Amino acid sequence: MQAQSLDEAINQWIGPVSDAISSVIFYSVTWNAVKVPLIVLWLIAAGLFFFLYLKAINIRRLGLSIDIVRGKYDDPDSKGEVSHFQALATAVSGTVGLGNIAGVAVAVSLGGPGATFWMIVAGFLGMMTKMVECTLGVKYRAHHRDGSVSGGPMYYLYRGFKLRGWEPVGKWMAILFAIMCIGGSFGGGNMYQSNQATAQLIVITGGAESFLAGNLWVAGLLLSMLVGVVIIGGIRSIAAITEKIVPFMCGLYILSCLFILVKLWYKIPETFGVILEQAFAADAVYGGVIGALIIGFKRASFSNEAGVGSASIAHAAVKTDEPVTEGLVAMLEPLIDTIIICTMTALVIVITGAYQLKGMDGIAMTSAAFQTVIHWYPYVLSLTVFLFAFSTMISWSYYGLKSWTFVFGPSLWSEYSYKFIFCLMVVIGSSLNMMKVIEFSDAMIFAMSLFNVIGMYSMAREVKSDVFSFLNKIDSGEIKKTS
Repeated sequence: MQAQSLDEAINQWIGPVSDAISSVIFYSVTWNAVKVPLIVLWLIAAGLFFFLYLKAINIRRLGLSIDIVRGKYDDPDSKGEVSHFQALATAVSGTVGLGNIAGVAVAVSLGGPGATFWMIVAGFLGMMTKMVECTLGVKYRAHHRDGSVSGGPMYYLYRGFKLRGWEPVGKWMAILFAIMCIGGSFGGGNMYQSNQATAQLIVITGGAESFLAGNLWVAGLLLSMLVGVVIIGGIRSIAAITEKIVPFMCGLYILSCLFILVKLWYKIPETFGVILEQAFAADAVYGGVIGALIIGFKRASFSNEAGVGSASIAHAAVKTDEPVTEGLVAMLEPLIDTIIICTMTALVIVITGAYQLKGMDGIAMTSAAFQTVIHWYPYVLSLTVFLFAFSTMISWSYYGLKSWTFVFGPSLWSEYSYKFIFCLMVVIGSSLNMMKVIEFSDAMIFAMSLFNVIGMYSMAREVKSDVFSFLNKIDSGEIKKTS
């Protein structure tokens, strides 16, 4: 069967299911001529609620978060598998990806420069939902005999609800969350990333004339082998790679953005003026303030996944006996992913005027923006996109694995069967155009937030008690710095 006919067969089979699920998950209401997805409002409301409920802890205790990541409060005898920095790097690698490069361009092209401001606000609120879900992920994690741990929303939904006498509800919510996560790991966390990484490999190796361009499956097989080598070793292997890749790829991208901003420094005041003006302009593109706000929040939510619960699975593996420490660490994810990297991308697009280009959006617009100052940058961007896609795949493999073993049991057969399927999906995704599969997996990923946020609200009181109890120990000196 030819690749094209296989595309059509898969899309035809999954199309009706994808459309049905997407219509429910991304159900929208019209407000000021703008379609507003209710799932985005659901995530905004959660972030705003926890910002007020926990008294703006993302502002007041940001320094403490950084100290914890730096290992200032580490206890070598704590249970877990990875350090605070490794857990953060793994979670960041799962969110920093194509959304930071292509997704931002889409937001600016649709919502105008003003969408940048609302992306920053969304990232700011997302810090709070990340903090809550990752605190719960560590608190309710399961410890196994071999020293490994498993955690995330499926565990705190089941265990937390069981403690409250709601075991049947918690069990089914946990299973449904896990199934959604498995689907998301195969689609948006794997096949889509594989497809984009393959495209960038072709650019790096010579474009349309390269050997890989005519043999996409070879690129997929090579990528699958790279992914397999990493994920076969579990979270420790994944963390060891991400703690090296994430600083490099983020640093490379941020330095590139800074180079352009320094080069065009005289336009910076004007750029910020345009962003702020259009953020609150009633006649701005796509319905004025509401349009810019919703588009900005939507792209930020798609990028940092705050409230979705995926990052909680990675953070649950951390070495700590104080769950709140990892919640404070997790606050840094939206700061890095959205407030820094997404903003950098948006500033480059606006300051170079690339957002005014007609018939261009996504990664093409971002590439054009860089190319106005650095003519050879598309090659560097290709490398960056490849690293972003690769790191996203290995992180999502862990999210999917933990969900898979929650549903089917933590046996060796269960673990390796998932890893085999995941690597097979890398090969399939590299050469097929399965848009319905991607839409389906995106819907499943955001469906995770329906269950996750309910769990967060249900356990909000105990999170607040844990957070302020921990902070009192820090302030009183009961918990001291270890280095």
